[in-house]
Amino acid sequence: MNFQARQEGSTFVVTLSGRLDAVTAPEFEQKIRDQINAGAAGIVIDFAALDYISSAGLRALLVMAKLLKEKNGQVCMANVTGNVRSVFEMSGFTSLFKMQDSVAAAVAAIG
Repeated sequence: MNFQARQEGSTFVVTLSGRLDAVTAPEFEQKIRDQINAGAAGIVIDFAALDYISSAGLRALLVMAKLLKEKNGQVCMANVTGNVRSVFEMSGFTSLFKMQDSVAAAVAAIG
């Protein structure tokens, strides 16, 4: 997994690529936890370049959502397509998270 982050206004945008699985989920979770502890209250996760997500990756997303909720923060997913979209649909995550077709729309949705 490659984790790239940038600030867009008051929103923290994370672009993931590769795989979010049992091997990479702990690193993702720690990086997100660090950002939330540093004050990030709005997070957009860009899945455009993510090829695969496992149950461990889904769990890391739930942890992120819980941490944000405790701080009255928000999260929105962007560019959830292909295999990752299928996993989101099968697991019911499409009803748990806001989703947009672009990073710009996701930033606007939580901005």
